[in-house]
Amino acid sequence: MKLAVLFGGSSFEHEISIVSAITMQKVFKRTELVNIFVSESREFFLIEKKDMKSKYFSSGDYKKAKKLQLQKGSFVSGSMFGDKKVEFDTLLNLIHGRDGEDGKIASLMEFFSIPYISPRLEASALSYNKLFTKLFAQSIGIKTVPYELLHKNGSREINTSLPVIVKPSRLGSSIGVSIVKDINELDYALDVAFEFDDLVLVEPFMSGIKEYNQAGCYTDKWELSIIEEPHKEEFLDFEKKYMDFSRDGKVTAASVDEAIAVKIQDSFKTVYGNVFKGSIIRCDFFEKDGEIYLNEINPIPGSMANYLFENFEEMVIRLSNNLSYEQNIKIDYAYIHSIQSAKGKA
Repeated sequence: MKLAVLFGGSSFEHEISIVSAITMQKVFKRTELVNIFVSESREFFLIEKKDMKSKYFSSGDYKKAKKLQLQKGSFVSGSMFGDKKVEFDTLLNLIHGRDGEDGKIASLMEFFSIPYISPRLEASALSYNKLFTKLFAQSIGIKTVPYELLHKNGSREINTSLPVIVKPSRLGSSIGVSIVKDINELDYALDVAFEFDDLVLVEPFMSGIKEYNQAGCYTDKWELSIIEEPHKEEFLDFEKKYMDFSRDGKVTAASVDEAIAVKIQDSFKTVYGNVFKGSIIRCDFFEKDGEIYLNEINPIPGSMANYLFENFEEMVIRLSNNLSYEQNIKIDYAYIHSIQSAKGKA
């Protein structure tokens, strides 16, 4: 199998995507990888394996690589002898944040008929915006943490009791997230959050909870990872998550009561449903007094959460062989022909 890894993008999480893509070089042992980088100006570059190093991108050396264009069914590189198709079987969308998780890449892949592993357009919309995620969860009977919304040019008064968590609605990797314990800290936390988004969520900082991560996908069967209990003080900040995304070694499964584990897995399956088919996602859950709350959906987890699976590479291969595709609509112009015939026109 030949797998294209698409990474970079015009996103605040651009660098994390690079880290994830570099990690994939170690994770895939027998699968040939084709590395396609998306610059901040949204240009495509074909990156050789030997150049998959962070400095190659930070220095701007990637601009010397072959530029690619999208055509029906493939990426192509141009030369004096014509366009040359970049050969691969399936594309793995590894762009975190904007472009990758908001549906742009999904739309492009659908439009150009390229097989890809990633949330489809509707799933992207639901998981990229934390507000939409909460509304979606509510509609399928999954509990979420209470919240209130603040708009950039609106009131900054909140009704939620301190301490609270302030987070941009459309951003991941804990960028722009703050814990506010004193009301005097609120304005600064909002200033930080509004630097990244004009819509901000304020949630109560819940004490006495446990957090669990569950990743997985549906191939021709459910393929669930181990349940992980992240070890942290209050929350994983950007720096910790940045390092976390470079993991390629296995982690230890959480010591969790079997009944709680079943609730987490059932909640994951309900969230994933038919909406997220064709993708590998991770859901972050809170557990308190036996109740499970969805914290957020990670539609494109850092390094695809490979460290939570027994054999991530084999699972990706199985998923690539079980992708769903858009209905092929045949246009026969029967309606226009019938009108023309009625008017006596050829």
